[in-house]
Amino acid sequence: MAKVLVVGSINMDLVVQTTTFPRLGETLFGQTFATFPGGKGANQAVAAARLGAQVSMLGCVGRDAFGAQLKAGLAAEGIDTQWVFERDVASGVAAITVTGGDNAIVVVPGANYALTTDDLDAAEAAFVAADVILAQLEIPLPVVQHAAALALRHGKTFFLNPAPATVLPQSLIGAATLLTPNEFELAAALGAPDSDWSTLLPRLPGKLVMTHGKHGAYYADHAGKAVHQPGFPVTAVDSTGAGDTFNGALAAFWHLGVSDAVRHANAAGALSVTKAGAQSGMPKLAELNAFLSSQTQGQK
Repeated sequence: MAKVLVVGSINMDLVVQTTTFPRLGETLFGQTFATFPGGKGANQAVAAARLGAQVSMLGCVGRDAFGAQLKAGLAAEGIDTQWVFERDVASGVAAITVTGGDNAIVVVPGANYALTTDDLDAAEAAFVAADVILAQLEIPLPVVQHAAALALRHGKTFFLNPAPATVLPQSLIGAATLLTPNEFELAAALGAPDSDWSTLLPRLPGKLVMTHGKHGAYYADHAGKAVHQPGFPVTAVDSTGAGDTFNGALAAFWHLGVSDAVRHANAAGALSVTKAGAQSGMPKLAELNAFLSSQTQGQK
């Protein structure tokens, strides 16, 4: 069982369905409203836990109703929440308006931006205990950099999912064991927004796994050569959370080696899009194993 420490965001998603987007100053009646636990950090933690990893979450929520719900939801997934700190600020939220196939999103980081480097130092025992540390960019960048430094200090594998897309400091790229962007995030991370992803892969030999939607994933071997791990054909219902599922799965199965880990992550990501919702669509280990077995049987 892999031990995964996720350092990242914890949000409550507030989703409104409407027939059309409101114009400036206009009030509309919505069709439905629902709340869903989210945040890239929490999503990736849930994905890894459902796939059999022993997961600890390091993040921050507010001392409010959403914070209590979010911590309880993580604990219900078997995730250790002792390092989920509480602050006297609002929990992070994403206000999402959905109309047809389009959406408009406003993210308020709230307590996610109250996470500090001191919090990470207080949780240093969690870094010592982990096999893989997994971080994203929905918390302050200095905190992510400190997480990388702690991982390096203790000789731990450090994955950085560079999302939302931004230019990364060269020091952070160097400190990471592995970057896990999609093709757009890769270009942004390297400060090359107009470059084709295939020309960027060789820049990070042995340090990159890039997701590419239904096409699967590519990773750069230690010679800088691109290796393609194909995706799995499925009928997509909702792609929300597919990238987070991939990242959680990659961390959970990293001990199998890059090729098998990426294959498992591709399969988990494919399964996640066959159901609605981010966390609600994430597969459990038995479901993943059955899916991979069926794919192997189909190839014979």
